[in-house]
Amino acid sequence: MLRLLLLRHAKSDWHDAAARDHDRTLSTRGKTAAPAVGAHMARHGLMPDKVLCSTAQRARETLALVLPHLSGEIDVHVTRGIYDDSEMDYVETIRALGGNARTLMVVGHNPATRDTALELVGSGNPALIEAIEGKYPTAALAIIDFAADRWSDVERESGRIVAYCLPRHLPAAATSLSALPEAANDGGDTPPTSDNDA
Repeated sequence: MLRLLLLRHAKSDWHDAAARDHDRTLSTRGKTAAPAVGAHMARHGLMPDKVLCSTAQRARETLALVLPHLSGEIDVHVTRGIYDDSEMDYVETIRALGGNARTLMVVGHNPATRDTALELVGSGNPALIEAIEGKYPTAALAIIDFAADRWSDVERESGRIVAYCLPRHLPAAATSLSALPEAANDGGDTPPTSDNDA
């Protein structure tokens, strides 16, 4: 089994109108939300083996605030492709760069993060799918499981949505993997085994 953690970067700062999009930093709200997501991940054992992160400053800052909450060896790969494909989806990038990770996290942008989730999910709690269709806000995290053994074999609509976490609901989600009041957790709290023989 493979697990994908799709994290949209936390809220960025728009005060500097002259700043290039790629160089925008996190806002105060973003700097609060990112570590809250990291703490939620740690609480539920969501420990990626590998991270694919956009080169954009806001994405790298998001990852830097999440990582202190995680444990174990994590292979971090910062790639411009995640930024450049932000108007597309990340399916081909995930297939190409997922490697031997059992749990892969992608820190990216919208609309690609939302579109990737919707492209890959084929089953699971319909309320979670509907919530993703409605909105994928900054610092939102979708958790999708696959029966495949290799990322290169992951097909569109082959994933099962396990949880969807919105940062504004995290304080009330101490016991639920899904931080979404209107949608119950769909199970799958147990992370995949970390054997890397595939």
